Formats: sequence, C-alpha cells, structure tokens
Amino acid sequence: MSLNFIVIIFIATFIGSFMSGMLGIGGAIINYPLLLFVPKIFGFEGFTPHEVSIIVAIQVFFSTLTGFITYSKSGFLNLKLMFSMGLFTLLGGFLGGFFSNYMNNETINLVYGILALLAAILMLTPRSDKEIENVNADLKYNIILSSLLSTIIGIGAGIVGAGGAFLLVPVMITILKIPTKITIATSLGITFFSSIGTTAGKLLTGEVLWIPAIIVILVSIIASPLGAKISARTNARHLQIILAIIIVVTAINIWSDILL
Repeated sequence: MSLNFIVIIFIATFIGSFMSGMLGIGGAIINYPLLLFVPKIFGFEGFTPHEVSIIVAIQVFFSTLTGFITYSKSGFLNLKLMFSMGLFTLLGGFLGGFFSNYMNNETINLVYGILALLAAILMLTPRSDKEIENVNADLKYNIILSSLLSTIIGIGAGIVGAGGAFLLVPVMITILKIPTKITIATSLGITFFSSIGTTAGKLLTGEVLWIPAIIVILVSIIASPLGAKISARTNARHLQIILAIIIVVTAINIWSDILL
C-alpha cells in the first residue's frame, strides 16, 4: 500500500469523522462513497463494496464513541432515548453486518442507495423553525415506533457497514419529532450501540484490511471530537441544511453509479 493511497484514506476518513461529530452521524454516508470512488479516480485499484463496508464499520465505531463522549457534557444528550433506541439498532446492526457476508457487491450498493434515498426524502421534508430550534421541551415520542424503526435501520446499516445515523437522524427529526440538537447529540450514542453490533458482525467475516482500519481508528479519535465542539456553537437550522445537502448529494452519486 503506497503512501499516496494512505494519504487518500486519511483525508477521506478525516472528512467523514469530522462530519460525524458535527452532525451526529457515524460518517458512513460520506466515507462509503469517498472510499469507494476516490481511490479509483486517482488511478488506484481501490476497495470493493465489501471491503469498504468493513472499513467504514470500524470508522463509525470509533467516531461515534469519541463524539458521544464529547457530547455527554453538552446538555443535549437524552439517555432514555439513547438506550431505548440504541439496543434495537445494536441487534439490527449485528444481524445486518453478519448476513452481509452472503450478499454480492451489487446488493450492498443497492441497499446503501435505498437508505440514502430514504434519508434524502426525510431531510427535505419541511419543518418549522420553532421545531428545529426547540431544545427545552418535554421530550415525548412513540416508543414502539422508535423501537421498530431502530431495528430496521440497524439491519440496513449493518449490511453497508454504517452506524445508521445518516437515516436515524432524519427519522428522529421528521417522524419522531425530536429537536435537532437533541437528535444530533443522542444519535451518536444510539449509533455507537448499533456500530457495536455492525462491527462485530463484520469482524466475524474475517475480511478486515488492518492497515486502513488502523488509519481510520486514529483519524476518528482526532476528527470526531473537533466536529462535536463546532456543532455546539452552530445554529440548529444550519446543521440540518448541511446534513440535507450531504445526504442528497450522496444519494445522487450512489444511484448514478447503480443505474449507469
């Protein structure tokens, strides 16, 4: 593995991990397409979707862990919501991560494209300014619905090696009506739960590329807390707009690759 290739991996995972801490996502929505397409653009053989899904699973685990620790002091973290949804995403993530080994690359890409498309639709659903900025209201949500959605998201995310936050955040904001900053802080904790199951399922396949894995671990520990600190000082509507743009662009990129 050449130095140039290592630099590309470093830059890609730094961007994903930074956005993870800033937007409450695991970073898979960014790192999956970056690691899949960017090396090939620069003339390298690159990774297969299976390999990318394993690398991304490890990155998500460490970026959500460090981001969650940083957010634990912010006042926006809701522990009840985190545990009630996190346990179901963990179960789903383990199942999806393990059974993805029996899927071909085209199927994994298709699952990722469907998840990204659903996330884009949800993020483009209008919300009032009051809902977006409200962080002090008595938090009420449908526990049964949140548990069901968490399991489904965990399975899908486990297949592509993601923590699922790129879909979890839009679901929490749009369907469960959780305020944006509470969603961002809490989703990292939830995604950390799911990433435990996802990463365990991926590791059981025995196909880990250890040099890229070590790189993403080191980058995640540095970049995710930086993103979390910036998020605490950023307007909630701006955060939602940034996340919406990232998800829409990624969905277009993945589907153009699938269809063309």
